Amino acid sequence: MNSFTFQSVPRIEVGAGTSVHLVAHLDRLGALKRVVLITDKGIVGAGLLDTPLAALKEAGKTVLVIDDIVADPPSVMVERTAAKARAFTPDCVIGFGGGSTMDTAKVVALLCASDQKLESLYGIDQARGPRLPLILVPTTAGTGSEVTPISVLTSQNGEKLGIISPHLYADMALLDPVLTLGLPRHITAATGVDAMVHAIEALTSARLKNPLSDTLALAALKRLHGAIERACNDGEDLAARNDMMLGAMQAGQAFDNAPVGAIHALAYPLGGQFHVTHGLSNALVMTPVMRFNLSEAAPIYAQIYDRLGLTGALCNAAKAEALIEELERICVAIGLERRLRQVGVTHDDIGALADEGITVERLLINNPVKMNRDNIYQIYEAVL
Repeated sequence: MNSFTFQSVPRIEVGAGTSVHLVAHLDRLGALKRVVLITDKGIVGAGLLDTPLAALKEAGKTVLVIDDIVADPPSVMVERTAAKARAFTPDCVIGFGGGSTMDTAKVVALLCASDQKLESLYGIDQARGPRLPLILVPTTAGTGSEVTPISVLTSQNGEKLGIISPHLYADMALLDPVLTLGLPRHITAATGVDAMVHAIEALTSARLKNPLSDTLALAALKRLHGAIERACNDGEDLAARNDMMLGAMQAGQAFDNAPVGAIHALAYPLGGQFHVTHGLSNALVMTPVMRFNLSEAAPIYAQIYDRLGLTGALCNAAKAEALIEELERICVAIGLERRLRQVGVTHDDIGALADEGITVERLLINNPVKMNRDNIYQIYEAVL
């Protein structure tokens, strides 16, 4: 039996209204009085912070709200946010929002307590710590960032850079499905497929694959498959929203310990060069990469097929193809774009996308089938 290590956030609170009780959650972490709350203007405008902020202030907490976080967090924005936070001299950080907000909050909590510079943090285990106490509150169901020690930032030249360190694990993650009730259909769809990709790639990961990640990934896919169309068709379906949030978290725990591969590697250039959201980027390249991986991954895809309760196919090859077709059907049903030309990519752009995609070695090494630049070019071309 192979040995392995499995890590996650030490405390996870799940339930409708959990986010309202931030005071109690903060008090569990100590006598914390000065709070930096990192979020975005959409969250503030939707009123999602009104009740938590009022409770924090009533409890005597001094709160600095930084609400200018944007998607695919640029490194310069993260440094600016950290400078604002340091000037406030906080004793804790709360990240309240989507993946970009949570990724920013992780790094800010580190930069506020450490003497390291941002540029020294990139890569695996480069962050030494310490960091401030950190609570993460997701408002989408997709990235799983609330339970991972990963922060992905965008450099000034558009390159996606990862910071991976146990110091980025939050002290607590609060999962409140009520926060996702107002999400637009397209965001629900894209983030939901992102979570499904996390689970699929954890199951097929060529490195660090382990039985705990496998169990979580299969459970996540079962939950997400049953909920994503319901959540997209009825945004007020709280049970579907709860399943989406739990499934995204389980998928996050899975890929944290069995890392993602070529779907994510090929998605990153779409985000960097064309500013396509991360979830949609994954959705666009998901099924062609899965087809490329069939020679090695078909038995795992067949396992997913069985776990989802799909029927009709008999052999592993047929089950694997039927799973890919089912995922494609879901993407169409929930209204996601299926062609690169729909997000502004032309044939002349494919070479640059492939040039960047082949450089994402830290993810390509996890893919079950080795991939070269020509393979990447052909995959982009197939979905143009």
